Amino acid sequence: MHIIKKENCQKSFITDHTLINHEIDRSIKLYKWDFILSSLPSGSFLVGGYIRDLILRRLKEKNNIDIDIVVPKNAIRIGKKIADEFKGKFIILDENREVVRIIFKHITIDIASQISHSIDSDLFSRDFSINAIAFSFEKKLLIDPLNGITDIQRFLLRTNSKQNLINDPLRVLRCFRFVSELNFNIDEKLIDLIKIFSNQLRLVSNERINYEIQRIIRGENAAISIFLINKFKIFGYIQAERDCISNDLGKINFENFNQFEKEKFLPLFYLFQILDEFSLKKLTFSKSEISQIRLLKKWKLVLDKKNIDEFNEKERFDLHNELETILPSFILFLPETFHMNWLARWRNKDDKLFHPSNLIKGDILKKYFEIKEGPTLGKLMNYLSRELAFNRLNNFDEAIYKGKQWIQQNAPKCD
Repeated sequence: MHIIKKENCQKSFITDHTLINHEIDRSIKLYKWDFILSSLPSGSFLVGGYIRDLILRRLKEKNNIDIDIVVPKNAIRIGKKIADEFKGKFIILDENREVVRIIFKHITIDIASQISHSIDSDLFSRDFSINAIAFSFEKKLLIDPLNGITDIQRFLLRTNSKQNLINDPLRVLRCFRFVSELNFNIDEKLIDLIKIFSNQLRLVSNERINYEIQRIIRGENAAISIFLINKFKIFGYIQAERDCISNDLGKINFENFNQFEKEKFLPLFYLFQILDEFSLKKLTFSKSEISQIRLLKKWKLVLDKKNIDEFNEKERFDLHNELETILPSFILFLPETFHMNWLARWRNKDDKLFHPSNLIKGDILKKYFEIKEGPTLGKLMNYLSRELAFNRLNNFDEAIYKGKQWIQQNAPKCD
């Protein structure tokens, strides 16, 4: 059974083994990485996501192609030789396990040494059945011991054993990445394992977790994935109690947002749903991302205490002044009836409330009113910007006149 009941609107995909073999051969030439084949030893296999995405017809959607190859042994030596011969960037990802990466302009190739006595045993140790499919370069033959192709047809995420999650607990999080990116369902047995082993994420490097989260919040089905992450308290190990309440994602209509706005602002909104400021710092998110989440939290708390219609003029101005660059992320906290109007005004760069500005630059104000850089200048500029935002200023002369009045009433004798 599937843990989530949802419709998958994926285009038709390839299921016949002979056709898959043919398409793999064709794609190698199409995406121009056939040049490395002569450098691979006998017994090398293409594995993992490349085959999965080819079956799903997703390869053409990628700007860069990711390729995973298993060789019998000596992956480091083989990878170094390929990188040197074809001028690629060479990186050792795991020296003990012999895993390397070669980066070319249009493709990234990971090469690993086989860890078991057979390719079948290697595939049994991979994260999910949909990634446990191999293609023999030598025999032009598909190897699918876990029926991964069938699971792709069923849009089902399934693992071979709990040991696969124990070996690398990050696979718990990768599960939600595939929900987000591929719109797959999760096998109930896998859900049981996730509940048991999610706290083992504490053993995974923060940088690896950060990478998976970044992928999750940018997937086409991120809302479903975020819902499940919260439902199963995946980040409970790092934040015992959330100090902000997440939204009911099932009730949010995203259709008023254009594609650019969805790609740019929904990830920040989703990030807010799953991590607090402490967790963001712990998981090595950038200062900019942390600052943006901090602002969203601040205004979400204000919104929790009073209706947006009850905001006074100063609150409305301060909101737009602080959230101008990320306002579509905040709009999702408002009732849907506000979405179209707020988005239309935010899209209008001439709207002085949604894009606060000043008629007069700070240097001119300093010179004209003989004030120095400091709090007084900042408050004066904020006041004039607010007057402009609410259509109480029309030109330079009015700004100077109002500025003079404000100075007389508010400025100290010495700045």
